[in-house]
Amino acid sequence: MRHNKKFNHLGRKTAHRKAMLSNMATSLLIHKRIKTTVAKAKALRLYVEPLITKSKTDSTHSRRIVFSYLRSKEAVTELFRDISAKVADRPGGYTRIIKLGTRLGDNAEMCMIELVDYNEHMLSTKETKKKSRRSRRGKSKTATTETTGTTAEVKKEDSPKAEVKAEAKKADTDTKEDKA
Repeated sequence: MRHNKKFNHLGRKTAHRKAMLSNMATSLLIHKRIKTTVAKAKALRLYVEPLITKSKTDSTHSRRIVFSYLRSKEAVTELFRDISAKVADRPGGYTRIIKLGTRLGDNAEMCMIELVDYNEHMLSTKETKKKSRRSRRGKSKTATTETTGTTAEVKKEDSPKAEVKAEAKKADTDTKEDKA
């Protein structure tokens, strides 16, 4: 029985698995995204996220612990200098796995694992998108008339009767503009 054995061995011996995860983590930290299989990406996420959390405290002890996992000075320097500054306020979830489909040769599920704060495309679309709720009272403060394209200020009142009066005034001004 496999009670409490949640770690994926990835079909490798311990030394091979540790070396592979170390190399993949180094590549991820240097290049900010890598393409791999879904199983390896999930194992890599469990491997690299505690290291990123450890990099938030920049001390000699934490650098040595991270170096013992990564075995690469360039990756440790990149992690403590650039990445830790970007993820300082994030409480976890530093990586994102995006599935890409299957590999042509052996039909393995492929994905792209990336650092969340380094995808400029997703960060820019996140800022421009704004979700709004649809409600009766939450009308916008400005309304555009269809005929002239000008903007008329509509007061936002608390009662629905005031909204009806404002819409009636707007309709009256629209008909006056049409006549003129």
